[in-house]
Amino acid sequence: MSHDLLDLTATPERLRALADAGVLTPQGLERALRLAVATPERPAWRRFLSAVLLGFGSLLVLSGVVYFFAYNWAVLHRFGKMGLLLATLLAACTAAWRLGETLAGQFALLFAAVLVGPLLAVYGQAYQTGADPYELFLGWSLLVLPWVALARFGPLWLLLLLLVDTGLCLFWIQAAEGKDTTLMLVLGLVNGGAWVVHELLAARGLSWLRGRWLPRVLALMTLAPLLTLAEYLVMMPRAADTASLVGFGLLVVVMVAAYLFHRQVRSELFLLTLDAVSVMTLVTTFVGRILFKSGGFDAGIFFVMALLIIGEVGLTVWWLRAEARGPEEV
Repeated sequence: MSHDLLDLTATPERLRALADAGVLTPQGLERALRLAVATPERPAWRRFLSAVLLGFGSLLVLSGVVYFFAYNWAVLHRFGKMGLLLATLLAACTAAWRLGETLAGQFALLFAAVLVGPLLAVYGQAYQTGADPYELFLGWSLLVLPWVALARFGPLWLLLLLLVDTGLCLFWIQAAEGKDTTLMLVLGLVNGGAWVVHELLAARGLSWLRGRWLPRVLALMTLAPLLTLAEYLVMMPRAADTASLVGFGLLVVVMVAAYLFHRQVRSELFLLTLDAVSVMTLVTTFVGRILFKSGGFDAGIFFVMALLIIGEVGLTVWWLRAEARGPEEV
């Protein structure tokens, strides 16, 4: 977090602290509080609702296309199936080209990218290519990669990452037949790499990466498989393998990096919340394993676990509130 006071978020707690220190007058504090918690104006609400409705409308149309083919699969000829999908895909691409880099144009391109998957599935079923499901998802991701690279649209990049993750999971199950812990480690590394790349590109000032929702989703997708490995290590330490140990180490590294990012780069309470939830999960699992192993499923153990969770939540809330006020309050 920057040490320059002008770079800190104008939260009500900080404004009241400035008023207590005599920096702000009562009138100035009142005006500052109105500005800090001001309700968005009508144009901002209109843009927000337009984006939300456009996104939900696109999802509903896509689900309609998928269910249409699922319901009419037996009565449609293979040329009819592919023709309808190609026509819809062409219409979406045309709309994206005509609308340009507007929000509607970007959603149209996202619509087209999603339709590539059903088209590949219809082609594989019609001509019995014998391709495995993981080849469908990996081929899907390769085909939409040029669109993703040119669109500069966050949801498209997230779609590409989800396709890669799904393809890796299916490959691991159908072809590699490796351990699940190794798969979790690979997913954590892939998603973590995408997160790091996003932050590095955002630091260079790319305008379409200014939003914080995508890196937060990537952070969640990175910590989830690593936390799963750490949980496996805590619950069954004797059965843990190398992937679990590496995953636990990477989880600690990522949590420390998230805290340093919050302190040195920008205020990011979401990352601190993920850190706190991870610590709470590991501590609760460790204490629960010890108590239930020694005392069975006694009612008193459940009472102790409930008190532990309440204490963890209270401590977490206190810490996050202190971090929100600034480093001088911690």
